[in-house]
Amino acid sequence: MTAKMNRRTFTKSVALALGATAMPAIGATPSRNLKIGYSTLAWDVSARDSKNFEASLYDISNLGFWGFETVSPLLEAYDPDGTLTRLIDKYHVPFKAGYIGVNVTDPSLRKQSLDSVVRVGKIIQKYGGTFAVIQANSRKQETGTFNFKDHKAEIVSGLNEYGTALADIGLRAGLHQHTGTVVETRDEVYAVMESVNTKVMTFAPDVGQLQKGGADAAKVVKDFAQITEHMHLKDYSGGKYFVGYCPLGLGVVDLESILNTLEETGHNPDVMVELDRAPDTPMSALETAQFSKAYLQKLGYKFRS
Repeated sequence: MTAKMNRRTFTKSVALALGATAMPAIGATPSRNLKIGYSTLAWDVSARDSKNFEASLYDISNLGFWGFETVSPLLEAYDPDGTLTRLIDKYHVPFKAGYIGVNVTDPSLRKQSLDSVVRVGKIIQKYGGTFAVIQANSRKQETGTFNFKDHKAEIVSGLNEYGTALADIGLRAGLHQHTGTVVETRDEVYAVMESVNTKVMTFAPDVGQLQKGGADAAKVVKDFAQITEHMHLKDYSGGKYFVGYCPLGLGVVDLESILNTLEETGHNPDVMVELDRAPDTPMSALETAQFSKAYLQKLGYKFRS
């Protein structure tokens, strides 16, 4: 009973907060051209159970989001058995991007990562995707205390190599900075993005993770707006649920400013709403997606009917 009350109270407080804070500033909002999609992460999808993946596509499609993104293990598992074809055709939701983890600090693993990147890249293309979201390896894979400066050159070299390999097969790519990886902090992001070949490795930030790491996410996006080709649109509240993240409009990330910046560039990058899953969350994936959609609608965004 207590758990139910907590869940009900949380959901009610979310609804009240959304209604109170989500209205855009009058006269300050540019026209809305971005077609916003959704990452399947919130549904706790895995390569072991296609039921959650199907539920994610069902909800994303019914809510009218413009596309979806998912991870490479799922793509590699569900490509051979026809699951991807069946579900994409069934729910008519476009596949936009695949998320790929790579190693950028160990030269001995470069060829293995390259082979994986190209293999997954071809699967992304097969289903109509146009973008590869590239996440660098964990800091924990490094022995001793990780020192970014000691690894910067090989990080940049690796990203350039992966980006070139994907460009060679006709796929765009971008670095996705991530908590706990070798490109995590604001200074690391700037150091890398100011050094890589942005013709083949653009920027694909997670704005919630930028904010969680102490950066001003809106400022980072503004500084790299012209090379931002993909984004995880995520809010951060520091609360006990969703690893500190929250449905859009309920946290401290200046999402409206970020979206305005992207609109003003005019090149319409892919934007995917995302929310992490964690044990004992008080809202279902569908409910969080509904709240995030309502926030975006208040900002003027349209969805598929």
